[in-house]
Amino acid sequence: MDFERRIQGEDWARWNLHLKEPSCVVGEHKHIPPLSDLSVPLDAGDDSPLLPPFGDVATLMRAFVDRFPMARSGSKQINAKLVLLGDMGTGKTSLVLRFVKGQFYDYQESTIGAAFFTQVLSLNEGTVKFDIWDTAGQERYHSLAPMYYRGAAAAVVVYDISSAESFVKAKKWVQEVQRQGNSNLVMVLVANKADLEPKREVVNEEGELYAQENGLLFIETSAKTAQNVNELFYEIAKRLAKAIPSPQEGYGELLSLQQGINCSNRVSIL
Repeated sequence: MDFERRIQGEDWARWNLHLKEPSCVVGEHKHIPPLSDLSVPLDAGDDSPLLPPFGDVATLMRAFVDRFPMARSGSKQINAKLVLLGDMGTGKTSLVLRFVKGQFYDYQESTIGAAFFTQVLSLNEGTVKFDIWDTAGQERYHSLAPMYYRGAAAAVVVYDISSAESFVKAKKWVQEVQRQGNSNLVMVLVANKADLEPKREVVNEEGELYAQENGLLFIETSAKTAQNVNELFYEIAKRLAKAIPSPQEGYGELLSLQQGINCSNRVSIL
């Protein structure tokens, strides 16, 4: 937050409270999301409960809360570890790049080991900051996967709708995470590359049924066309936020989700 006083004539006549979205770090590069700052004008008129010309920050914050009741109850600030798993070439990295940077590349080099991204989502309940681990799909890196999905709040298991083999491997990933990972994490089965409908080998109903039988969320996406990509991550964020009680006092509370939450409800987003 920053505070700005504007002078009109010789008097301090207007106060602005700016709420700025945090930047996010993508690998070693800093990326500023295309989100506009929120500037709330706070007029210091006779009827305003706001501060006098040289009041302190605490007074300004109280005035802001009085005018905007939503701020009074506090907002959630959640840090959540999220891991992407799946066979090589299923489009895991493309999904993350589409979500974080809004970009898609027809040719994407295979991930070596794992790649790390961060992104912040704003919800009505507060904000969710994702620490995203995009794991390599090659078999030689399989043994490294547990160090990424252990302690995760959410896992996204991806398969390619044009590859029946990738769906078989996705099932193995689900079984492994359910066996070795946190039993309460939010897990989503993602049918990616929906733009390859003419080459489809895995029908939508097959993936949806498997997800229902195993207590997973299910969504069909396309990193190329951006179909349901943002919806995927927003649905996870909403699940995480709902699992955390709202702060009862103060202006906010920082919560770190390293152990996941109960994901008993089944949802299908098509």
